[in-house]
Amino acid sequence: MAHLQNALVNWTDFAQARRELGAGFVRILGYFREDGIKSVAAIEEAMRSRNAAALVIPAHTLKGESRQFGAERLSLMAEEIETVARRCVEYHESPEELIEQVVALRPAFEETLQLLEKESNPLVARRPTFGRRAL
Repeated sequence: MAHLQNALVNWTDFAQARRELGAGFVRILGYFREDGIKSVAAIEEAMRSRNAAALVIPAHTLKGESRQFGAERLSLMAEEIETVARRCVEYHESPEELIEQVVALRPAFEETLQLLEKESNPLVARRPTFGRRAL
């Protein structure tokens, strides 16, 4: 499970997304929250029913949206689920080998979302940057 060694959030990618999305950033992060909750639930349901085909689309969606915000570990986890699920569909196999990854997905999503939302909250006191005095 190499993906567990990656940071939850790549803050450089997060800052770039924030710059590019500008005023719409917080709204789009809200969509990520809503879509992510739906995707994680759909992945869990597909796993319970051992339906590899039903894993593919929500994992693909979660992968792309996570990557957009720099949610590196979550994106890699979703990518692994998507890749293995596609292979299982192709070879008519049950996706049971993904149980561990699917179980780890919700806690990773929740922890990542908490970090992203905390960093996005305009009321959060920002860390002083080098060369500036904290007020």
